Amino acid sequence: MPSRFFVTGTDTGVGKTVVSALLCAALDATYWKPIQTGSREGTDRRTVIEVAALDRHQTVPETYCFSPPVSPHLAARRAKVSISISKIASALQPISGNLIVEGAGGVLVPISDSRLMIDLMGALRLPILLVARTSLGTINHALLSLAALRAQALEVRGVILVGKPDRENRRAIVRYGRVRIIGTVPQLDQINRPVLREVFRKHFQRRFFLS
Repeated sequence: MPSRFFVTGTDTGVGKTVVSALLCAALDATYWKPIQTGSREGTDRRTVIEVAALDRHQTVPETYCFSPPVSPHLAARRAKVSISISKIASALQPISGNLIVEGAGGVLVPISDSRLMIDLMGALRLPILLVARTSLGTINHALLSLAALRAQALEVRGVILVGKPDRENRRAIVRYGRVRIIGTVPQLDQINRPVLREVFRKHFQRRFFLS
């Protein structure tokens, strides 16, 4: 069976796109970000294509793409658009093979007046990969995100840490979050396909990324 995951994070800017690009390069997966905001500054799909050296056919266009760099619910409101979870879920059906779906923002980011990013995760029913920083504050953010995901009975495959190694923060997330750290991304001087594949080989537990 194909390897298919939803990549979410404990916060905006935590490193979801780098992790998504890494997994696309390592698993030869298709990339899809259903909801993109801040497109005036460039899209995450364009970033993944460039750093992971993907062909365009290895990516899926955004279902919703908004120019201002704000929360999805606010971007949609300004565009006078309603984000439909069912529309996004239906767009998933034709996509075959290995797939990395990247969320926007964190677990509880609103995408409409009544729905959150976690509701989209529930509709897609893909195993969740939670990306967290290694720095101060990560324990609280990681534990809150894990609690929210588990409250919705979503499968959390594991946590991926991004940044300078911190042994105590790692231990705390594993212990109190009752979760596995299945990958780490160290500080990188450059980001390209060979580098990302090497990081996966050295710092990720491949068995957790196989169906």
